[in-house]
Amino acid sequence: MVDTKLVEETAAKIRTMEVRGALKIAVEASKAMLHVIEEGASFEEMVQAADKLKDARPTAVSLPNAVNYILHLAEESSTLEPSVAKATLIANTSNFIEELSSSIDKIAEIGANLIEDGDVLLTICNSKTVTSIMVKAKKDGKNFKVYACETRPRMQGHITVKELTDAGVDVTLIVDSAAYYTMTHKGVKKVFVGADTVYANGDVINKIGTSQVALAAKNAGIEFIVCTESIKLSPGSMIGETVEIEERDPTEVTDLKGVKVFNPAFDITTKEYISKIITEHGVIPPETVYNLLKEKFAWSIGD
Repeated sequence: MVDTKLVEETAAKIRTMEVRGALKIAVEASKAMLHVIEEGASFEEMVQAADKLKDARPTAVSLPNAVNYILHLAEESSTLEPSVAKATLIANTSNFIEELSSSIDKIAEIGANLIEDGDVLLTICNSKTVTSIMVKAKKDGKNFKVYACETRPRMQGHITVKELTDAGVDVTLIVDSAAYYTMTHKGVKKVFVGADTVYANGDVINKIGTSQVALAAKNAGIEFIVCTESIKLSPGSMIGETVEIEERDPTEVTDLKGVKVFNPAFDITTKEYISKIITEHGVIPPETVYNLLKEKFAWSIGD
């Protein structure tokens, strides 16, 4: 019997947001899959582990993309001699995890080149991809300011402010409703945001409030830049599949009794509001996401 304790623990941490951020979720889920492979799991047991992990968060497409790719690797390895199949699968899965982990560094290098000395930037939520870009720009000797939306109700913007402050970046926390005023009165030049899912048509799903920031940026004539690893592209969207927008516990918003609460965790920003998308493969317009999807996910959509 394969030990699935790590799978169950990882799924619980993803569900409760102890593990958060689309890339981090993908990496931790992949590590849990690697564990069951090392334990000698059959393909059916791998599928069961994958299903437990995928059920943990419905919106971040990086999660199913990652575990489904590992199942694809398992299917490929099954055609090999039994004596080498397991070792090959372990090696390929480990390489995949390493590629996932290094994708942020590649994006940071590319994205930092888009930040100019003296820029004023704005961001929402806490994206490791976005903060990595800003930290890299700071290390490159660029001086710039950042305004970070606090991102209610879970206040992930506080994490962003701490990370940037620790890196020596000039950052200021603002309430979410101050985003447009800040853009128009503090000289914001660019908005950088992360993504949880990117559809084939270029639309982006990200933390709730992102679409309002995009609308404000469009109205103010400010660049709106999405920063995302390609693992967050949605192959299912090529055939019309959509992602379930997660609704979270009302107590995140208020402890008042008898009050109705609508608490969606994400929203959709349509491509018309997006200036460009930064991936580890370079900077692309949202209209070309379809081409990158076909290139990266041929294993999933080739049939």
